[in-house]
Amino acid sequence: MAERIILFWVLFLLTNRAKSQLEELFFNGFKGAASNMSLDGGAEIEGNGILRLTNYTQRVIGHAFYPRPIQFKNSSNGKALSFSTAFAFIIVPQYATLGGHGLAFTISPTKELPGVLPSQYLGLLNASDMGNFSNHIFAVEFDTVQDFEFADINDNHVGIDIDSLVSNISVAAAYFDGNNSKQELNLKSSQLIQAWIEYDSQSSRLDVKLSPSSVKPKSTLLSFEVDLSLFLEESMYVGFSSSTGLLASSHYIMGWSFKMNGEAKSLYLDKLPSLPVPKENHTGLIVGVSVSVSLVMILAIGLSFYLFRKIKNADVIEDWELDIAPHRFSYKELKKATRGFRDRELLGFGGFGRVYKGTLPSSNIDVAVKRISHESKQGLPEFVSEIASMGRLRHRHLVQLLGWCRRRGDLLLVYDFMPNGSLDKYLFDEPKTILSWEQRFKIIKGVASGLLYLHEEWEQTVIHRDIKAGNVLLDSEVNGRLSDFGLAKLYDHGSNPSTTRVVGTLGYLAPELTRTGKPTTSSDVFAFGALLLEVVCGRRPVEPKALPEELILVDWVWEKWRVGAILEVVDPKLGSEFDELEAVVVLKLGLMCSNNAPKARPIMRQVVRYLEGEVPLPAAVEAPDAYDEKKGRAGGALEDYVHSYPSSSNFEKASTRSSAGDDGEADIEADLPTPLSFPSRSEAR
Repeated sequence: MAERIILFWVLFLLTNRAKSQLEELFFNGFKGAASNMSLDGGAEIEGNGILRLTNYTQRVIGHAFYPRPIQFKNSSNGKALSFSTAFAFIIVPQYATLGGHGLAFTISPTKELPGVLPSQYLGLLNASDMGNFSNHIFAVEFDTVQDFEFADINDNHVGIDIDSLVSNISVAAAYFDGNNSKQELNLKSSQLIQAWIEYDSQSSRLDVKLSPSSVKPKSTLLSFEVDLSLFLEESMYVGFSSSTGLLASSHYIMGWSFKMNGEAKSLYLDKLPSLPVPKENHTGLIVGVSVSVSLVMILAIGLSFYLFRKIKNADVIEDWELDIAPHRFSYKELKKATRGFRDRELLGFGGFGRVYKGTLPSSNIDVAVKRISHESKQGLPEFVSEIASMGRLRHRHLVQLLGWCRRRGDLLLVYDFMPNGSLDKYLFDEPKTILSWEQRFKIIKGVASGLLYLHEEWEQTVIHRDIKAGNVLLDSEVNGRLSDFGLAKLYDHGSNPSTTRVVGTLGYLAPELTRTGKPTTSSDVFAFGALLLEVVCGRRPVEPKALPEELILVDWVWEKWRVGAILEVVDPKLGSEFDELEAVVVLKLGLMCSNNAPKARPIMRQVVRYLEGEVPLPAAVEAPDAYDEKKGRAGGALEDYVHSYPSSSNFEKASTRSSAGDDGEADIEADLPTPLSFPSRSEAR
């Protein structure tokens, strides 16, 4: 009997010990703490006890978590428990003023965080998880890159993130000194900074403080009232997450203190490990001094030959290249990625050269490498334009430029790889795969969103100048992404672009370009109108093999609209499987954008609102040549196709569904006043 009682108490004590709550963590440096930290990605503990989350490697993720789950909620009433943490960190950017990207104190249901992305996602989430309540991710971010997609306030801020990288609240990094005066604090200054994060369960209040010293400030930098009981699970993992992007920073955690239901100990910064000071390299001086006089002539000849070969094969960097923001790849790296630019890796080619698929050896990421041919019409000025514009543009419907390279006459651009290729391959001739109406409509809205960003939402106005199906690429989820910025022009909002060079593709060029030579956002809208029509109709803007009355797509669509037979122009490959009302809206909008008069075309903000059904389209649509100066007001406005379809305002999908590369396109490039001879619509007919 006594043995059974003893066994009972032993089991009782062991069971309760297994369920006991961790009270406190304290790491005054991480030397010898490898067993108490779970590291993932680029994270590692260096020999001097510094926890490094990332280094200067591009697009890398670093995770460091306490390896055992911690109880964050009261099991009896589900109320989140109070907690407090203090940690010291250093962010050392690869380039002094450019961050990349940041780190976050993280509470997560797992310590692995599978499927997350680097760059602006900080190794916490991916694009499809944003805002998902089931993430159960809580983080306080220390962000050094301003990401407009996530509405970041600047490139030096602290934010509280719950299940999303769009911060619930954020503030510019700063601290309060001993006199309680607010002082600026640069997160990417390579300075040792201590952070305090405290959550009070009783008041449901979260406070964040920063300081470059060991003393916790009296005033709070960032305060947020939130009941974490709604977001945390009973057991969670606590630690840090970090990532780099095209630009990189080394993110270090020098020490860490954490406590449940109490105040975590502050760290004494002077007792933490220090970053090693880079050693100066005197090898060249030692070798130079040790060279004997008897070998001077031989070495001079050999050195001259070596320098000649090195200069001949080097990647020459000129002054203007130093101002280009994206990463500059070495030619050797891109040659290895594309396996020597062999034909088997060729994705396609056009007037601007060849595009190859490649895999970056450092990160194993698939990329597309555009190699500008020596005979290409796109030379150094256009190449610089594409780097300058694409390098700083960031939108989910624009193809991301990852970097570039220049070696003698070879000009190369490196993009995200789009596995589904260009849109034109799915529209014209005999495509192997037929895009459904839902896919086409999603592509149209995506490209419209990207073009609105270029025209109005970026810091400068960007005119693309070559919008066409061949320059719309499809990602793995068949989202449309606008690409090829080789002809793009940038200018400040409110100013006028100054150029007399007509560039673009026949069938997409706005009529006024042949007279003025000045591209505008309205000329982009004209090209977008042609894109709308070809996506719905499955035909090119100019179809040489068509019947005479169908030669010019916009004229054919207008004629069918005029006689009330507009649905006859819908791509016959769709059969009856398309939303008739949406198709009418897109065709009508395509005609509006294709108007010969720039002022008669809608701006892209109106186009997006029309496509989203936020505002009604006009009841009448003008003939494309109604405002033509040569034809006067002939053509006029005709009533919408109202006898078959209701007004296009706020179109609904309910019960409206039916019951059931560049081939052939001519690139144009000329300097005014040399006229371009285009056939008039009457001649084309």
